[in-house]
Amino acid sequence: MTPQPKSERLQDRPFRVKLRGAVLTLIRLPNQHDVRGKLHMLSSSGGLMNVEKPLDEKLKVELIFRVGEITVREKAEIMFPMWATQGWLQPFRFIEVPEKRRCELEKTLLAFVQGLQGSASPSQAATS
Repeated sequence: MTPQPKSERLQDRPFRVKLRGAVLTLIRLPNQHDVRGKLHMLSSSGGLMNVEKPLDEKLKVELIFRVGEITVREKAEIMFPMWATQGWLQPFRFIEVPEKRRCELEKTLLAFVQGLQGSASPSQAATS
């Protein structure tokens, strides 16, 4: 088997957006208790969130958050946490997401980034 070139592997990777805690999330545990977190990074396949205490690896949860114009309420699997300077970074991956919903999330994330880029340069808009 020949290895894929780096450019082909990157094309397979979903588009990611760094939110740096700007989006709050509710993590519904299997016992129906809720834990709060903040999204640090998000893609259509998963992401990374800041949490006060780490969650167990391979735990199946329901994530609920609002990004752009959509509310996301999807099942996710928790991955191994990483210590950060203020709490924990908890990676997760979405599971059983319908393709239509995945595409909707990807379009919303792209629009979110384009909106940030448009508002980041008001002097360019004034000169156009």
